Amino acid sequence: MTFSLSRATPRLAVATAAVLLALAGCSSSPTKPKPAALKSFDASLPARQAWKVQLGAPAPQSVPVLAGRELALASAAGRVLVLDADSGSERWRAELGTAVSAGVGYDGETAAVVTQDNELVAIALGKVQWRVRLAARAFSAPLVAGRRVFVLAGDRSVSAYDARNGARLWTQAARGTEPLVLQQPGVLLAVGDTLVAGMGARLSGLNPGNGQPRWEVPVASARGVNEIERLLDLVGPAARVQGNVCVRAFQSAIGCVDAQRGALRWTKPANGAVGLAADGDRVYGVESNGRLLAWKLDNGEVQWQSDLLLNRGLSAPLVAGRSLAIGDAQGYVHVLAREDGKLLNRLETDGSAIVSAPLLAGQNLLALTRKGVLYAWRPE
Repeated sequence: MTFSLSRATPRLAVATAAVLLALAGCSSSPTKPKPAALKSFDASLPARQAWKVQLGAPAPQSVPVLAGRELALASAAGRVLVLDADSGSERWRAELGTAVSAGVGYDGETAAVVTQDNELVAIALGKVQWRVRLAARAFSAPLVAGRRVFVLAGDRSVSAYDARNGARLWTQAARGTEPLVLQQPGVLLAVGDTLVAGMGARLSGLNPGNGQPRWEVPVASARGVNEIERLLDLVGPAARVQGNVCVRAFQSAIGCVDAQRGALRWTKPANGAVGLAADGDRVYGVESNGRLLAWKLDNGEVQWQSDLLLNRGLSAPLVAGRSLAIGDAQGYVHVLAREDGKLLNRLETDGSAIVSAPLLAGQNLLALTRKGVLYAWRPE
């Protein structure tokens, strides 16, 4: 899996191409390991395809979002769809006429995306409500909550806008962060009456009313001698369980934070690049080589690990009942037991990569592919 990098300030953007070329040269090495072969199995958790919907190629930083029984998603070409999550039937759509770079946020009333022209756009019932030019590029989907639209920008600042008219309400700048940033979704979620955001390697709790910090917890410490080695951005999705928010710092560590007290519970070294999932007992994540690990929620000790899916370009996992669901770059969704990682089922799509962690909507397991097809399966 390869990752795009960007500078947080426009005046240094000239160095970005050189960084990307260097990374591309490394990723094309002839010694790149082959994906683990798929093993035969007996499906002990059978499922059938319930429906599928063609969206079109998803936005580069596309993360479908569930609000009640509705699902919102955005295509790279600027189509925003809201579907019934049970049947896949269309509730409404909007054609923005401009490419989307990050999205989508949705609260059941207002959807929000960021365009490649760096505009924050709000849509309701298929109609654009307002557009606002952002001061910095954004690589994470907006968060729509409490009649506000929150944006985590590439410079690691967080801003709030009035969902009714787009008026900017406040901006909280990051401090002491590295100039190089990841072009992939970060951490931005609501926990009770606190807005929780990843600002560099720190998880910050903000007052959603005025943006003032309530607490700040470092999850990882800077290491290395160059900018790439010191890149520690928190990557989404975050796992929220029992008042805790568990997050991954890019290729360096995972940690769990008590979001009510703003206190670090534990942190452990970990070499992964996508987010986490959790239940009341464990935190689950994949390392960069495809190793799946389960850490104890209480103390971060490794409970089990599996090498079943090595080098398959895995998505972040999803907790779904007694199982985990993980997508791969070859278009499969693997369903494994939470207790030990045993393979329970393997679901096939169109052969293109699963672009983000699967979603659970009622009895439906959902996954979006790189070709822009949203699949839904139900247990038999």
